Amino acid sequence: MKFLDSAPLDRLNDFLNNLNLGERTIKGCLEAYSCKHAAEDKKLSISLNNEIIDYLGKSSDGDSSSPDEILIARSSRRTLIYLVLTLYHMYPDYDFSAVKAHQFFTEESWDSFKQIFYSYMLEASKEWDETVGEFSLLDNLLKALDEVVSLADCEIYGYVPDSEADPLWERGAIWSFNFFFYNRKLKRIVTFRFSCFSNLIADGFLSDEMHYEDDGEIFADMDM
Repeated sequence: MKFLDSAPLDRLNDFLNNLNLGERTIKGCLEAYSCKHAAEDKKLSISLNNEIIDYLGKSSDGDSSSPDEILIARSSRRTLIYLVLTLYHMYPDYDFSAVKAHQFFTEESWDSFKQIFYSYMLEASKEWDETVGEFSLLDNLLKALDEVVSLADCEIYGYVPDSEADPLWERGAIWSFNFFFYNRKLKRIVTFRFSCFSNLIADGFLSDEMHYEDDGEIFADMDM
C-alpha cells in the first residue's frame, strides 16, 4: 500500500479541516492509497488471509445466512484484506485484525452514501456555496473521487468502529462516518472520514477549566 498525493482531495481537505459552523465544527479528511503491496504488506496480507480461513473453518453452524458469511461472500478475501491494510496504513500502531474488521465493514450503495451526505453535511455544503461557490460540495467531492478512483467502477464500504479503543472512533463526536471507495481495476482506495463536534460542549469544558484554575489561584493564597 502506498499513500497517493492528490491535489483535488487536498483542496477538499483544506475546506473540511476544522470547519467552524458556529455551534458545530465539521472535521473531514480524504486520503488515497494504491493497493500495490510493499514487502511488509505481503507478509501482513498472508497473515490476514490465514486468519480469515481459520475463522471460517472454526464456524460451527456453517449457516450461509449469517452476517459473517454474507459479508465474506459479497467481498472477496482480497478486497477485505485491502480494506484492512488501508486501516493499518492509516493507523500503523493499532491492531486491526481481519476477523474483527470484517464484522464492521458494510457494503454501501451510491444512493445511501449521497443520502447520508445530504443529511449530515447540509451546513457544510451551504458554507461551501457561500465561501467557494464553485459547483456544490458534493459535486466537487464526486469529481475528485472520479479523478482518483473512477466512480463508475467503484465499490463503497462503510466502517463502524466497535470500541473507543479503535482510532476511527471519534470520541465526543455528535456523529461520525467512515467510507472507503475501492476500485478493483485500478487497485486504489480512497478513504473519507467526516465527523461533527459541538462547540458549545467544548466551550463549556473550557469554561469549567478556567473556573477551576481561578479557584486554584484563590486557594493557593489561603492558609489551610
